[in-house]
Amino acid sequence: MTTETIKKFRTFSAFKSRNYSLYFAGQSVSLIGTWMQKTAVSWVVYTMTHSTLMLGLTLFASLFPSFLFSLIGGVVSDRYNRYKVLLTTQIASLIQATLLAVLISLKHHAVWEILALSVILGIINAFDVPARQSLEYEMVDDKADLPNALALNSSMVNLSRIIGPGIAGIVLEKVGDGACFLLNALSFVAVIVSLLMMKLPAYIKKGHTKNVFGELKEGWAYIKQTPSIAFVLIMLALVSLMVLPFSTLIPYYARDVFNGTASTFGIIDSFIGLGAFSGAIFLASLKTGTDLKKILFINTLVFGIGLILFSHERSYPLALFFVTVAGFGMMSQITVSNTLIQTTVAPNMRGRVISFYALAFFGMQPLGGLLVGVISKWAGTTDTLMGEGIAALLIALLHWRYLQKEKLKKEQELLITDEHHLGAV
Repeated sequence: MTTETIKKFRTFSAFKSRNYSLYFAGQSVSLIGTWMQKTAVSWVVYTMTHSTLMLGLTLFASLFPSFLFSLIGGVVSDRYNRYKVLLTTQIASLIQATLLAVLISLKHHAVWEILALSVILGIINAFDVPARQSLEYEMVDDKADLPNALALNSSMVNLSRIIGPGIAGIVLEKVGDGACFLLNALSFVAVIVSLLMMKLPAYIKKGHTKNVFGELKEGWAYIKQTPSIAFVLIMLALVSLMVLPFSTLIPYYARDVFNGTASTFGIIDSFIGLGAFSGAIFLASLKTGTDLKKILFINTLVFGIGLILFSHERSYPLALFFVTVAGFGMMSQITVSNTLIQTTVAPNMRGRVISFYALAFFGMQPLGGLLVGVISKWAGTTDTLMGEGIAALLIALLHWRYLQKEKLKKEQELLITDEHHLGAV
């Protein structure tokens, strides 16, 4: 596709940037492997334990370390060469994936060993996410294409979520779980090669007058002084705690509700990805200047409705449709939140603010996973998932209230401005 052709299609405008195109290609391959591993880990753990609580603990092990170290990761991203930080984290991820593949292939693995390697991956991601998302800004030549690049990132993540679990289900049944983890390890080679092929501006070393904790405090003060960013982070934290952990319960639906196999689990996960991918393409196609906060409010409603309808559905085809609807709404929670932050934050604060974004996402979701696991033991899995859908609707109402207050504030400011003009006349 030539640059001139790309210019004609707003949906793909970010591909005008060579560095971003390389990153997109390499990351696409890597993410398919990542989703294969996520699917395989959930299935292996559930098969070994038959416990939804252990599924929640698995999510906790993979994400909570990111919560603990993400703020430090944000400072590292702002202090040092983000490109080198990202290259290091990707190599570390390759090593972690290889160790997990060897462990599973030897057939002598215990759940605690899988959890321990999940903890290591969580620590790596604490440094990877701020560096990667901050570097994306530098990969895009025309900053007007940044919202499109972030939406395309979401489409990449969710397309891989369609393909990865589906492949994982087949590989788990036909070849074995070890092959799933080995393919994920190999997928990291693609993103490492794409990073090595990039031509980024020379890194200019910056001086630092504050220590790590001083810079963290500076980032926190910036967020408090920027209410629009603070609100987005609060909404993401609430959704991550009470709604996004619904995915930990999907193995229960695949095995116990629909009497399926690993392929069934992979298919359900793929349909969640299909909905999210559709939502990401919808976002990438939006015109410049579209009110993303309103889109986030509407899609939070869609997310909740989809989960409620899916929770007690016993018809497999209808369940796949409802979970696709939920996936469409789910996509906005991460993508729109990220876009709102990336397009408004000051460049020198980007890494630290993104680390707070990672804190809201990685910190609340594992706690929510444990909460969902405990509640599902007490209230039942289907009612727990329905409760998550209701929580999404309540969060959407909070969002609507904020939008109304923001609208009233703008009207008052406009009225004051008009009065000043009339007074001047």
